Amino acid sequence: MALRTDPQLSALLIVILPLMAGVIGIVMSRAIPLFRAVQQKIDRINQVMRETLSGVRVIRAFVRTRHEEARFATANQDLFGTSLQVNRVFAITIPIMTAILNLSTVAVMWFGAMRVESGELSIGGLTAFLQYLSQILFAVLTAVFMFILIPRAAVSSTRIREVLETVPSIGDPAQPVLPTDAAQRGVVEFRNVDFGYPGAEEPVLHDISFQAGPGEVTAIVGSTGSGKTTLVNLIPRFYDASGGSVLIDGVDVRHQEREAIWRRIGLVPQKAFLFGGTVATNLRFGDGEATDEELWQALAIAQGKDFVEAMDGQLDAPISQGGTNVSGGQRQRLAIARALVRRGGVMVFDDSFSALDFATDARLRAALSSELSDLTVIIVAQRVGTIMSADRIVVLDAGRVVGIGTHEELLRDNETYREIVESQLSTDEAAA
Repeated sequence: MALRTDPQLSALLIVILPLMAGVIGIVMSRAIPLFRAVQQKIDRINQVMRETLSGVRVIRAFVRTRHEEARFATANQDLFGTSLQVNRVFAITIPIMTAILNLSTVAVMWFGAMRVESGELSIGGLTAFLQYLSQILFAVLTAVFMFILIPRAAVSSTRIREVLETVPSIGDPAQPVLPTDAAQRGVVEFRNVDFGYPGAEEPVLHDISFQAGPGEVTAIVGSTGSGKTTLVNLIPRFYDASGGSVLIDGVDVRHQEREAIWRRIGLVPQKAFLFGGTVATNLRFGDGEATDEELWQALAIAQGKDFVEAMDGQLDAPISQGGTNVSGGQRQRLAIARALVRRGGVMVFDDSFSALDFATDARLRAALSSELSDLTVIIVAQRVGTIMSADRIVVLDAGRVVGIGTHEELLRDNETYREIVESQLSTDEAAA
């Protein structure tokens, strides 16, 4: 309509619109890097706050309150400075765009008045052109407000896309292999396994070979840092072996679908983690279709029935995020019960009895022996008393297997195991 009203005055748009587009381009080129920096500084301040809240007891114990306050103030000031730069960029954008809009109106009035004076344009035509110009420039100005939000949205979308497009380092095989050998059902075998974390100078595990079968309790012991947890993390394929192979049901785990492996494993991790909800919702994390009777049975085996019955609501008793409203021993027993509800063919307990007293530990081991007699049980333990009755004990030292046998055999023939036992038990207790 502006072109039809007066093509010569419309030529002003050739100057005005590129000028506004240039301002928008300059603003975005400055704003996007600043918004990227803002997001990084928000991450930093969140990290400092999360560490301060999680480690508040450690901070107080070491009298580091002032240090943490200074650390938070530094991160906060850094975020404030960058945010101030962003706001300054946008604070100057609106006045510039408004100035362009008003100067455009003045230019149209100036050149339009000359054309009206020469008789080439009527006053009504000039008024109509001004109206059309105002609509065009106000539409552009409205678009500017949208463009102000685009840089932050662009940075956020990039960060989200980086997460969504991350390719897992461990994936499912193109043609999964299903276990078919019934004789190998429930058998876990480590065959000449080596493993090193990415970027590490030395492997954590060296040439590990042993086998655990149904109806057996296989224990793994060793000094701190010997690779016990790393070893059992290879079973559910949280990591892939650098050399050799880990087999479940006679098939290399790298040739099986991960979910198929996880369905056959009941895992109690070293750090017992509970989700916000109730006792029942946490236990049904192992099996969403489990009945209340099955939950109570799992709690009875895990020696958790008594304290759950004493809680208000029993199975419906609330559990806070991370299980912070129950003790460490109760948290471990609930985690064990959750794995028992799953009842996979392979049960892995990664130092899951460390918070239990000796009496509860003994009752739990007795219950596991009677209730899980048909399953493959693998136990990582620091306490020798927990694994003395195991069918097979694997002794690790600096990532190597230095002994495999029963308690009596290792106590007699293996110096490393004997040192571990003697550091925890008296001679009479060790021989019992």
